[in-house]
Amino acid sequence: MQLQVTNSPFNQEQVELLNKLLPTLTESQKSWLGGYLAASGSASAPAPAVEPVQSVPATQPVSKDVTILYGSQTGNAQNLAGQTGKTLEAKGFNVKVASMSEFKPNTLKKLENLLIVVSTHGEGEPPDNALSFHEFLHGKRAPKLDNLRFSVLSLGDSSYEFFCQTGKEFDQRLEELGGTHLYPRVDCDLDYEELAAEWTEGVLNGLSEGSGVQEAAVAVEETSAQPSTYSRTNPFKAEVLENLNLNGRGSNKETRHLELSLEGSGLTFEPGDSLGVYPENDPELVDLLISELGFNPDEVVKVNKQGDVRSLREALISNFEITTLTKPLLEQVAKLTGNEELHALISDSTKVKEYVYGRDLLDLVKDFGPLGVSVEDFVTLLRKLPARLYSIASSLEANPDEVHLTIGAVRYDSHGRERKGVCSILCAERLQPGDTLPVYIQHNQNFKLPSNPETPIIMVGPGTGVAPFRSFMQEREEVGAEGKSWMFFGDQHFVTDFLYQTEWQQWLKDGVLTKMDVAFSRDTAEKVYVQHRMKKHSKELFEWLEEGAVVYICGDEKHMAHDVHNTLIDIIKQEGNVSREQAEQYLANMQQQKRYQRDVY
Repeated sequence: MQLQVTNSPFNQEQVELLNKLLPTLTESQKSWLGGYLAASGSASAPAPAVEPVQSVPATQPVSKDVTILYGSQTGNAQNLAGQTGKTLEAKGFNVKVASMSEFKPNTLKKLENLLIVVSTHGEGEPPDNALSFHEFLHGKRAPKLDNLRFSVLSLGDSSYEFFCQTGKEFDQRLEELGGTHLYPRVDCDLDYEELAAEWTEGVLNGLSEGSGVQEAAVAVEETSAQPSTYSRTNPFKAEVLENLNLNGRGSNKETRHLELSLEGSGLTFEPGDSLGVYPENDPELVDLLISELGFNPDEVVKVNKQGDVRSLREALISNFEITTLTKPLLEQVAKLTGNEELHALISDSTKVKEYVYGRDLLDLVKDFGPLGVSVEDFVTLLRKLPARLYSIASSLEANPDEVHLTIGAVRYDSHGRERKGVCSILCAERLQPGDTLPVYIQHNQNFKLPSNPETPIIMVGPGTGVAPFRSFMQEREEVGAEGKSWMFFGDQHFVTDFLYQTEWQQWLKDGVLTKMDVAFSRDTAEKVYVQHRMKKHSKELFEWLEEGAVVYICGDEKHMAHDVHNTLIDIIKQEGNVSREQAEQYLANMQQQKRYQRDVY
């Protein structure tokens, strides 16, 4: 049972405090508290000493059936949902874990216990496999859920304006439909492990009415920690075997091809998975920041809650994020320093958005310094340096004990200074064969080759979006897949920017790849992109769709993926002779059938 402001005598702050406390209480604690409140109704009545007052009515039996639904773009939410499911099963619950796209919405009203684990994608959008369920829940057909108990774990990135937006929307909507929280929603930033473990523990307490808080904590630890294998929390130091520039002389771009050794790691992956890389900040930027702050680079600071320590310079290079500004960071700095200008800035969301774009921590210190804080207080403001995810560009079948990456070097000027991508420039400028990178495998079940090797596939991957399709082709060559395949690739110039050109040509020659269409935007008077090539072959492309082809898109979400999506709708509308609404439904059905998969960023 959760208190609502509208039907209780408490104010909003009291309601929030009570709703946090009540799910954590055991039955005996609730009984004791009920007796205490009943007994203390008169000023002279003494509080019970040991014996609880048996005046609280018995609660209804709690259902042991739990449904966990996840919405995941890169796999984090899916992995956490699976871990939570195992923890609950170990405690005797009957758990069903499913993607939101596979869940039948009309069964929602039958559920008693629902857990939502969902990420937020792009500018506050649901992940692809959460779209249909999100639309249903916010539509007129959504049922009343007065018997539902639920909790939401929301994943996001606080550097985005709509932090954890999708999770917030699910949480609010489920409550509007009559559901009650069995544990309050938890919003996680990029470094989500500790908060996710706390949420799982809280959920377990809520489901079991508080029996076994300590046991729950142990169960979470056992489930999420895997000391015998390498993982996100225990990365493998992979040796760099090759580090090559794929672009020709004179190109406007620099695209690195990295080959890393996984020998001895026991790590495995499939085409479509990603590699998480923990990078280091540019030492030059770190030195400039320390100088501007006036700190001693050798001063020792704590780098985590476990109490591990390093010098300030080492910590800023390896442990903390310094190149991305977020609104929460600005708010903490303003609170700590009392800077009036900064307080004025954070009061205007539009100005905050404008300020953080293209600026880093050095800019903040220059613009609003001196901060006047201690080194210890300063480092508590900073987020952990997050891993970067890259689509794997190789097949483990074709390259045992290796993993290949395709990384575009990011360089640009902003606010009078040259800016560099943290991981991409580490790879481009400072990483040599023989060096090591801390890595882990990020499995992604939402971007996978069809189980039937005879199913046709259509791949759209301009620029570094080509990476997973190189993996696809290597895999299909190894297993002898006979299904048709069609690749759409694009970049700036044919001569300098045709990534993996000889490999594609060889696959075409050997019949591993059926068709390839390319678009080099700067080689013609009018810019031509992959969507234009798709439109040119609309009739044949639609025939492939009708034959059951799976469409894959990898690359930039804001522009390329958006344009390709609309082009697909136009092709279906034109060649299928249907309305735009019907074409959109056709594509939505493909997505439901896992025949339209995207790995976009």
